[in-house]
Amino acid sequence: MTTSTQQLTMNLEDIRRVLEPLLRRIIREEVIKLFQELPQTFYLTSDMPLYEDMEDIAYRKASGDIVLYSHEEVWNESVSAKV
Repeated sequence: MTTSTQQLTMNLEDIRRVLEPLLRRIIREEVIKLFQELPQTFYLTSDMPLYEDMEDIAYRKASGDIVLYSHEEVWNESVSAKV
């Protein structure tokens, strides 16, 4: 019996390129599921870590440290397709 093994070498950029779309899709699906199951419970207060993260993102966008992608660029669909 012959056993064959294949080896694949990936650098960090390759891993990021593979994982990022997958993680975005998983997070999107989970957030949609949360909104559908518990629409009345999602809110942010200033003492929540997510609130702090959103503030940080807004600050970095305003200072030009990051560029945010449009809905279409992220999900490969127009906003009107979701309505």
